[in-house]
Amino acid sequence: MSHQSGDWRATLDDVDAALIDGYQSGFPVEQRPFRAVGDALGIDEDEALERVERLRNAGILRRFGAVLNPPVIGSSTLAAVRAPADRFDEVADVINGYRQVNHNYERDHEWNMWFVVTAGSRTTRDRILEEIEERTGCEVLVLPMLTDYYIDLEFPVVNADQFARESLASVSVDGGAETASQTKTPETDASATRISEDAATDLSAFDCDLLLAIQDGFPLSLTPYRDVAAKLEAPVDDVLEAIDRLQADGCLKRIGCIVNHVVTGFDANCMVVWDVPDEELDERGERAGELPYVTLCYHRPRRPEQGWSYNLFTMIHGRDQEAVDAKIDELAAEYLPVSHERLYSAATLKQTGARYDELVGQ
Repeated sequence: MSHQSGDWRATLDDVDAALIDGYQSGFPVEQRPFRAVGDALGIDEDEALERVERLRNAGILRRFGAVLNPPVIGSSTLAAVRAPADRFDEVADVINGYRQVNHNYERDHEWNMWFVVTAGSRTTRDRILEEIEERTGCEVLVLPMLTDYYIDLEFPVVNADQFARESLASVSVDGGAETASQTKTPETDASATRISEDAATDLSAFDCDLLLAIQDGFPLSLTPYRDVAAKLEAPVDDVLEAIDRLQADGCLKRIGCIVNHVVTGFDANCMVVWDVPDEELDERGERAGELPYVTLCYHRPRRPEQGWSYNLFTMIHGRDQEAVDAKIDELAAEYLPVSHERLYSAATLKQTGARYDELVGQ
């Protein structure tokens, strides 16, 4: 049963709705950001801050701050193993014991354990993968991202949408959420972006210190950027300039209120893998990435020597598994008429943010 039918929505008013759905990205980068948010919502800055704090304490928001981009800052890859049923927990413990592993999920598939390794260099990343293979005795399927078509986990949660990205509520000048007829889904840029496996970003010492300071979120105060600057013993203008630059460089994906998609009802999610002809990959990947129910879309390598023939990955986050399956059917019929498999999440084995001291410190 989805949390969408639970009590979490009953405590929210129109201002909460506008705050949640309007500020998952694009949070002001200025000395008094909650003043700008409050002005847009028709409330004062103290109330804007209080609402974000209350929503976080209620579990509706996971945190407030920046979403960092591991493949740009470090070297990252998705990987999978076929863990034997009688050793499943043992294998998970070994994999989860690495700080560089920040996500690990059980999925309904022959390759039943899927995890992400993010390290400060490709050399370190590959060493960890080799150690995991040696310590578990399980062959590791290594699938680094090669092309990004669309990656953005924003969730318009305070509505009746069945899928993430189905619509993104706008904030109206009177402080309420706009009606469905007033809401316009933003244009989606799903153009192919090649991703390097090497950590090639040229970060200054100050950039590194800043990323470490904000990796777990911003302070919940009226002056979060000033508080970060004080921690770094730096001028606040330097922090504001660096955050703007790191966003432009792709090191930061967005700044805002990070929604807990499970608590808010998007707990039916499926990773679908597709065998797309190589010469059609960009065309079909860009088309799928533009769809309002596809939350992630990217190209990863085939591994024919390991029996893995799929090269396009999509994720759909929904509130109902039957509805998600119907959208996958639509994808297969209209956009990706190729062989595919559906890998539903069976259990979350580990879910943390990437530890950036492992990235910028190597």
